[in-house]
Amino acid sequence: MSAAPDRKELDVRRMLDGPHPAVPPDLASSAATRGARLLRRRRVWRRLGWWLLVTAAVAFTVWAVLTEPWVPPSQQIAPPLEGW
Repeated sequence: MSAAPDRKELDVRRMLDGPHPAVPPDLASSAATRGARLLRRRRVWRRLGWWLLVTAAVAFTVWAVLTEPWVPPSQQIAPPLEGW
């Protein structure tokens, strides 16, 4: 079954056969600079996230050691009767 090329395919072929736009001469250097900046920011955010995670873990550990939430509360509701 041979079908004629559709309109989209013809448009793409026309664009590819036409004149190509001029590329700025500093495109590679500006792309490299932008990429380095993005990597630097990503590294800073990752370090900040790890620092916050470690700080939260240390704070939770200190709280748990000081309050001992695993120890059941005292069952003594009233003070003992003395002197009767």
